[in-house]
Amino acid sequence: MPASTLKRSLLAVTLLAALGAGYAKFGGQAINPGAAVAAVETPAVAPAATGRAGMALPDFSAIVESSGPAVVNISVSGQRKTAFDPNDPMFDFFRRFAVPAPQERGPARGMGSGFIVSSDGLILTNAHVVDGADEVTVKLTDKREFGARIIGLDKLTDIAVLRIDASQLPVVRLGDPARARVGEWVVAIGSPFGFENTVTAGIVSAKSRSLPSDSYVPFIQTDVAVNPGNSGGPLLNLAGEVIGINSQIYSRSGGYQGVSFAIPIDVAMNIEQQLVAHGKVSHGRLGVTIQEVSQSLAESFGLRSNAGALVSSVEKGSPAAKAGIQPGDIILKLNDKTIGSSSELPPLVASTKPGSEIRLQVWRQGTGHEITLSVGEIPSARPASEKAGEADKTRLGLALRPLTPDERRQTDHPDGLLVENVSGPAARAGIRPGDLVLSLNGQPVRDAAHLRGLLDKAGKNVALLIERGEAKIFVPVDLG
Repeated sequence: MPASTLKRSLLAVTLLAALGAGYAKFGGQAINPGAAVAAVETPAVAPAATGRAGMALPDFSAIVESSGPAVVNISVSGQRKTAFDPNDPMFDFFRRFAVPAPQERGPARGMGSGFIVSSDGLILTNAHVVDGADEVTVKLTDKREFGARIIGLDKLTDIAVLRIDASQLPVVRLGDPARARVGEWVVAIGSPFGFENTVTAGIVSAKSRSLPSDSYVPFIQTDVAVNPGNSGGPLLNLAGEVIGINSQIYSRSGGYQGVSFAIPIDVAMNIEQQLVAHGKVSHGRLGVTIQEVSQSLAESFGLRSNAGALVSSVEKGSPAAKAGIQPGDIILKLNDKTIGSSSELPPLVASTKPGSEIRLQVWRQGTGHEITLSVGEIPSARPASEKAGEADKTRLGLALRPLTPDERRQTDHPDGLLVENVSGPAARAGIRPGDLVLSLNGQPVRDAAHLRGLLDKAGKNVALLIERGEAKIFVPVDLG
């Protein structure tokens, strides 16, 4: 197991410097925009070139020409906390003039990649690229930029779905990861370090890899060069079909070292369909802890091979417990699918719809048993759209609520709205949680609905009257 594991960044903003070996999810930071790629109709594979030894080498130019225009650059912005000493003389300056002090929430930016899967603006990327983002901007290869809406994200599989307001967009073609063979050529397109539509190539190194931090995804391992900013970009086969989403690297330095991992596209599309249809994702659950069956364990349990998943513990009240599964059972099959190793079971269960009945072939005390059970559901966090205060956010990026009776008695403006959360334009203007919004462009604000009505009539710049403590100040806000 690696010495350290680099998990998803809040906004994919850091450049991943690992002190030891680790699995790294890469977001990256922008440097310079790359050149646009024009969409042309060409075969997926160009004629092969010939190497010095006479071996045919693939030409990836046709793949890039046909798929490149559907690959997008994703930039995100949000807020992050940084340390600041309140005893510093500059602290009072920040407080008095409504500038976000560094010890509070300051601006943070990051960058990743994605690709268009439907011509009406549906885009796939990694969840860690956009998780926690206040604003998401999608840039196409023709230099058009769109503000994107996060349809939903699933942290368990690291998949996110975005939508932009556009039509007749170029799209990628989807392939079948199951048909990919170890040793065959694959191509990655993305924005490493902000260099848009960068193309790298390599081979499939292994399939169905289970990582310590992500046991629910059967990763495709490659030696394609991927780096910070490649997150969410497509992995394509020689037919120009997307077979995976580049997601992680194994690295001692935080950069590419020849081992990268992609989420199979069939896993991603299953997540995409659930997010588009329901706004959330359901994953199946048994409620067991499993381990690999070594040769010595297989001999101890009377098995001829070391296949299967050994149950080491069963959670009380779980679907597995209710069905009678016991510690020491070895799960050999799920329905008709043979479990070759323990790492194959979690992705199969997670992809099963909760409530579905499955059959498990189990080896117990020298004999085989078939057990039928109803799959449970992995508890998940609330969708992004259901986070506290999100539903009340306006164009300003403010989550507001009316004052309580006690709060009204403490102010001369009982109709003001209290700021609970800040993002976007309001955060950039220096507004903070706890501020009281009194008016917009000189019009007193009665409630959130009234504020939205005033915003609908406003232009790109508004002036908010804010009460903070005993002071009042007009704050200009650029809505963009």
